[in-house]
Amino acid sequence: MSKTSSIKIYPGALVCEEARLRGDITINKDCIVHPMATIIAEAGPIIIGESCLIEEQAKIIYRIPFDKAQDKNNVEPLVIGPHNVFEVGCHVEASKIGSNNVFESKCFVGNKVIVTNGCTIGAGCQLKEEQELKENIIVYGQQCHTREGLSKPLPQFSQMETLMKIIPNYHHYRKPNIKAK
Repeated sequence: MSKTSSIKIYPGALVCEEARLRGDITINKDCIVHPMATIIAEAGPIIIGESCLIEEQAKIIYRIPFDKAQDKNNVEPLVIGPHNVFEVGCHVEASKIGSNNVFESKCFVGNKVIVTNGCTIGAGCQLKEEQELKENIIVYGQQCHTREGLSKPLPQFSQMETLMKIIPNYHHYRKPNIKAK
């Protein structure tokens, strides 16, 4: 880990030791970060909202697009809203991420994409062009078609509860280092 890394973990979060974390990262309560997940705060701080699930081999990387001027002293943090799910092997570099989104397995979201609230990016879908996904948009299929969802994705409460009980039995995890809000 580099000297500039600052990992802040709130009570109630479960962050496996094997997760790869680099940069200024805040992980709020009730989040789960699986082993071999990668979170890199390259352009500035990342603040992960409550009750987010980050599965194995998921990557969250905060980069400034190459065509944007980079003033390292004036970089806004990437704030990831609550109740997001980052499934196995997804790669997310979105410049903004709202709440209650699902990034399915092996999807890719580039750093010029803004994801609002209640969106689902389907398995294997690749979003590389600059765009803003409106609320409740579902991206699906090989051609990355979009449609409006009938409802927002449901929070993964039962899965999160089960993981909170099982993961500590099989993995070492980082202790919280921030007092409760």
